[in-house]
Amino acid sequence: MVAQDNDHPVKMPPRLRKSSRQSPSFFKLFAILCLCVCFFVVVIGAYFQALPWNLYAHGTNALDNLAFSLGLQTHVYAVVIDAGSTGSRLLAFTFHKSLIDGNLKLDDELFVQVKPGLSSFSNEPEKGANQMLALLERAKDVVPPSERGHTPLSMKATAGLRLLPREKADRLIEKVREVFRESPFHSTAHSVSIMDGTDEGLFSWFTVNFLLDRFGAGPEHTAVALDLGGGSTQVTFALDKDEEAIFRAHDPDSVHEINAFHNKLAVYTHSYLGLGLMAARHAILTADQEGNTSVIHNVCINPIVSTEWEYAGTTYTLKGPKDPTIIHIKEKKGTVAEDRPIVNFTQCLSTVQDYVAHKVYKPKGLSRREINAFSYYFDRAAEVGLIDERVGGVVSLKQFMDAAKTSCNTPNVDQPLMCLDLTIISVLLKDGFGFESKTKLNLFKKIDNHEISWALGLAFHILENGL
Repeated sequence: MVAQDNDHPVKMPPRLRKSSRQSPSFFKLFAILCLCVCFFVVVIGAYFQALPWNLYAHGTNALDNLAFSLGLQTHVYAVVIDAGSTGSRLLAFTFHKSLIDGNLKLDDELFVQVKPGLSSFSNEPEKGANQMLALLERAKDVVPPSERGHTPLSMKATAGLRLLPREKADRLIEKVREVFRESPFHSTAHSVSIMDGTDEGLFSWFTVNFLLDRFGAGPEHTAVALDLGGGSTQVTFALDKDEEAIFRAHDPDSVHEINAFHNKLAVYTHSYLGLGLMAARHAILTADQEGNTSVIHNVCINPIVSTEWEYAGTTYTLKGPKDPTIIHIKEKKGTVAEDRPIVNFTQCLSTVQDYVAHKVYKPKGLSRREINAFSYYFDRAAEVGLIDERVGGVVSLKQFMDAAKTSCNTPNVDQPLMCLDLTIISVLLKDGFGFESKTKLNLFKKIDNHEISWALGLAFHILENGL
């Protein structure tokens, strides 16, 4: 052994220090462990009904976000076209299936509306198909190319096509099917069809209560859905056990069993074809017409009005009654006076009641429930200032009726049919559904920034059950 010189000590190799940084995989494993623990907590919490959030909420919660950040969840898509009587609407939805509860959660949607309605192309079905083709191009902005082949595509036509002669409706349907077959999205022979009014009501009701997070507690916590379209109107609500027995005895075809998030509910729905706002307008305006004339004089039109209105391919010239109602108005101060032409509200009300009142069954107990009304209920209330058109609001039947009277007493060539429309709505709510003057309606176009439309309910149904 060779002695070492103390002046030149041997250099020892440096000790390896353990890095204070952990590998990325460690954090991922730790996060997955946390997720598993959270999942266990959720299961236990759900069992004892002690969760700090609604298990059936429509949106994404913190645990979903954590799962997304770990790449454990992916988006699923559905594309639905609502071919209504006055316009067609594309809704392209983005969902994911929660790892926590297995339910679909709504992440986003694209909403695009075009006019006129598909039924307007009854004599030119190729133009109607081209309208659908343009909407599908917009859906490509939402659905990635890799997902389009298994993204379900559906178009359902509502009252506009229901009111067409069968052969014309069939030609339109077949032309749209040709467009769907050439599209990159997934479709079947059942993807394009005319929707039954019952399904329209049920899917609208599902949309409203899904967006309000009302599922999971019981029928008494759900809201009524009132949908006023152009060609038809629907009323839909959940029943308790006692109500179910009564309604099944009176109208068994209108009671349906719905499975919403593993909860079975009895739901009443009824669709009234011909009581949509445009269809009711047409029936009331043409009720006393003699001969096949396109010039219509009606008591619900102000005497100063002469306007054109198109319905089902026919253009009408609308005017006030030949024997107008004039009121003499004198200012409170001074001698200035005015002869004002008005709609005789009593006559107009009676005319509308003759058409509406006996066509609707009054469901008992409807007015004591929370009521959400949309479509033309919302539009007309916004147009006369009863609600803010951006956020909606709450309106009583009395407010609708007062607005109808005001509109009928005010000459307005810019809104020539507002008197008639508000009277139809007021009569439908009061004489049709049996609401009291104080009954309040929640009027919204959107809930949580999502459109209130049966399309969301249909998309949910398709993703759960297939096309």
